[in-house]
Amino acid sequence: MIKKLLVLTALIIWTTSGAAHAEQEVKSVKDIDSLIKRLEESGALNRAIERYFTRQQEQERKHQQDELAKQSAMAKNARSPDPGRDHLLGTNAADVTIIEYIDFECPYCKAFHGTPQEVVKRLSGKVNMVWRHFPLDFHNPAALNAAEASVCAAKVGGNKAFWKYADAVIMRTEGNGKGMPATNGNPLSALAKELNIDPVSFQKCLDTGVGKQKVAEDEQDGKNSGINGTPGVIVRNNKTGKSVLMTGAVPLDKLENQVRELLRMQ
Repeated sequence: MIKKLLVLTALIIWTTSGAAHAEQEVKSVKDIDSLIKRLEESGALNRAIERYFTRQQEQERKHQQDELAKQSAMAKNARSPDPGRDHLLGTNAADVTIIEYIDFECPYCKAFHGTPQEVVKRLSGKVNMVWRHFPLDFHNPAALNAAEASVCAAKVGGNKAFWKYADAVIMRTEGNGKGMPATNGNPLSALAKELNIDPVSFQKCLDTGVGKQKVAEDEQDGKNSGINGTPGVIVRNNKTGKSVLMTGAVPLDKLENQVRELLRMQ
């Protein structure tokens, strides 16, 4: 049956008489194998198959372009940076913000981690960075636990403590849902103690689930803004509201150029 369908498909494309003539041609040939051989020798079968896969690839590319366009249109929905609510690196009143949606257990986030921070450093005063949590389901519970723990680090130790804690977690984790190696008890709690974040207050924060709401809010904000994977980046001009979505671990120069372009658009 599959072989007959292939032959019929090839004949429909090969003949210039339309589908009806193609079906008649198939019925008049008793030996399907000999017909396939004829088509192969003429090159018609290969051309038909090539055209078929070309169309499939074109349709897939168009689908991807359409999906990216939809995501990009949603980027404007991202919350405005709020120093009282967000984990923020750099000058509070910067003209442009790099909003990164991060999963602590994502290997690509780990590889990309220093890139936005380097742009903030290079364009000091003009751009800042916001970290928003976006733990992926297949990296949980490790990704979710780390996100909630980092919220507690910020609550107990402040914004600077958050960045120290977050940097340490993402550098030390084994990734892909494995979390940080456990030496003595909960490594997330041990890290807080190591960084001089009050261990009693930190543990109380963890136990009461304070970080859950913050993480859930960040995740929902990402979904509203077209984020469906990590790292997901939205570069936002805080004066004009112009927002650009960038997916994946984009190169440093590409991210910096996008920031500079938004600065020029003011």
